[in-house]
Amino acid sequence: MKRDRRVKILATLGPSSSDPQTIEKLYTAGADVFRINMSHTDHPRLHALVETIRGVEAKVGRPIGILADLQGPKLRVGTFADDSVMLENGASFTLDSDTAPGSTARVHLPHREILEALQPDHRLLLDDGKIRLRVTSCTKTSAETVVEVGGKLSNRKGVSVPDTEIPVGALTPKDRKDLDAALEANVDWIALSFIQRPDDLAEVRKITRGRAGILAKIEKPQAIERLAEIIDLSDALMVARGDLGVEMPLEQVPGLQKQIVRACRRAGKPVVVATQMLESMITAPVPTRAEVSDVATAVFEGADAVMLSAESAAGQFPVEAVATMDRIARQVERDPNYRGIIHAQRQDPEPTGADAIAAAARQIAETLNLAAVVCYTTSGATGLRAARERPSVPVIVISPVLATARRLSLAWGLHCVVSDDARDENDMVDRACQISFQEGLARPGQRIITTAGVPFGTPGSTNMLRIAFVGSDGRGGL
Repeated sequence: MKRDRRVKILATLGPSSSDPQTIEKLYTAGADVFRINMSHTDHPRLHALVETIRGVEAKVGRPIGILADLQGPKLRVGTFADDSVMLENGASFTLDSDTAPGSTARVHLPHREILEALQPDHRLLLDDGKIRLRVTSCTKTSAETVVEVGGKLSNRKGVSVPDTEIPVGALTPKDRKDLDAALEANVDWIALSFIQRPDDLAEVRKITRGRAGILAKIEKPQAIERLAEIIDLSDALMVARGDLGVEMPLEQVPGLQKQIVRACRRAGKPVVVATQMLESMITAPVPTRAEVSDVATAVFEGADAVMLSAESAAGQFPVEAVATMDRIARQVERDPNYRGIIHAQRQDPEPTGADAIAAAARQIAETLNLAAVVCYTTSGATGLRAARERPSVPVIVISPVLATARRLSLAWGLHCVVSDDARDENDMVDRACQISFQEGLARPGQRIITTAGVPFGTPGSTNMLRIAFVGSDGRGGL
């Protein structure tokens, strides 16, 4: 099955979408990668979901990516004597290390690292930003604040500290266990939540040792400030607009989305736009017009993928949500303005052989109106360089490594096929033509362009271009 679109779709699995039949329907409707949220998934369930997805993969005959999303450090207040309090604007309120039940005057904050890092004039956002406090004075065990935006605060509501860099890593003890379980289950991507600094990625990279791609979720102001460094150390990024919109003013999020997407496109790293894209479809069979425009904007920007969260995980219409996102993406990519926008945002190639060849392959394919660009890759790097070019013709990635094909299912426009590596140049051309023909992306008499590295099977050696005709038997012709 080939997709009639270039942008990819991530679908989160959950109570509404965990059985084999629904997962297969989600794939058929358009899901390319499945997200497993470790905030709500134990290890036996993780292994069961991975096994189910691999069963669907075998049935449909296409590589499917799996992303395990680690919970990250969840910061919450303690409990109240009466389960909740009403905080009034202008009132004083203390957060401290005292474990006694809270009142309208104070509450326990069971995160010593926050209390030690807070400074006067720092903000604290409680309950997804509904309540805003500002620090007036603080010690290592307590913070005196004034309530700037009040409201009802109940037990264990979340805390965000947008002005404060917390001196702890992004991996909690739970995350370490979840990471080990995800690697044992052979997932393709690991998503890290609440990244603050490049160092947060280093520990995970040591543990994964290349067994899974590392996706950094951008949801804190501290990450925006060091975005270039985080992009360098990660394999992909996610614009996690939910927490980003809590930690930063909502009106800044659209601009940040564009900034992150374009920075990732320059770097040739996949970027996912996520959160509330079709939120109303949790309870309704059709989205709002604004949600349709939101998805379309991400596609016009050239994002590699768009993601469904609760819509597919816990909503009443998971398959319809995926199908709707698929239709929106296909319509945008047929829009007469689409190619012009994508072309205008294209970056000059990096001064490397692989980038130069990827750029040349795209230009030749578009100039000669070729049927497809075919890339041979072992590590996946050549496929990502081809995706960075955003060509107007289909891109087929041939890899002898199944894990590489699964991982590349996240990247823009890549149609991944698992096949043995080429033995020589003639075999390379024949195999590329046959696969292009069998996958329905080239007809006899059409031409394709193939990129590969010589000697064959050597990662990072892309150094050759070949143009070939697809023969009447689907093999390479003169």
